[in-house]
Amino acid sequence: MKEKLLIMLEMQDAMNSRVNANWRQANNPWYRAIWTECAEMLDHYGWKWWKHQQPELDQVRLELVDIFHFAMSDALIDQTDNNAVAEKILVDLANAGQETDIRIAIETMAQSTIANRSMNFSDFSNLMNLMEMDFDHLYRMYVGKNVLNFFRQDHGYKEGSYKKVWLGQEDNEHLAELLDELDSQAEGFKDAVYAGLASRYPSN
Repeated sequence: MKEKLLIMLEMQDAMNSRVNANWRQANNPWYRAIWTECAEMLDHYGWKWWKHQQPELDQVRLELVDIFHFAMSDALIDQTDNNAVAEKILVDLANAGQETDIRIAIETMAQSTIANRSMNFSDFSNLMNLMEMDFDHLYRMYVGKNVLNFFRQDHGYKEGSYKKVWLGQEDNEHLAELLDELDSQAEGFKDAVYAGLASRYPSN
């Protein structure tokens, strides 16, 4: 787990640096991104008692992965030693919260994040368990989404020229297919994901 977490921390630092080389000094409100993602996650799970709703579990898991991006960024701001950051995160992940209702678990994480202006990884671990999402699953999805974010930047996302839909599918759908096809344990996994996206993306 630690080796994979260190890889993710390095990838997150690289992605943040791609967007802003001085991202640690930018005072970005990472905690705000986290609690707003919690609201989106709750919408995907469903909470409206006046209408029929079917939990969109894959979307809930994707929101968890997005939250992990922001939470790692926040954890990296004041600590440049990735090893120390990884150790702290792993301790918190190992002490998962015990809430059994997914909706309340999401609200608990949002409330704690707002109150502390930082996410508690124990709350995050609680939600991983409730969503039957182990660390390998988180790693595979995180690497895939991180690579997709780089791919977007490389193909004009910031300038507005990036095409999010290709060959009748959104880029997230192409990514999901690639992650099913590729071995996340293999060396060069992230490079294979990027190459797979590049092979599908229209050249004009």
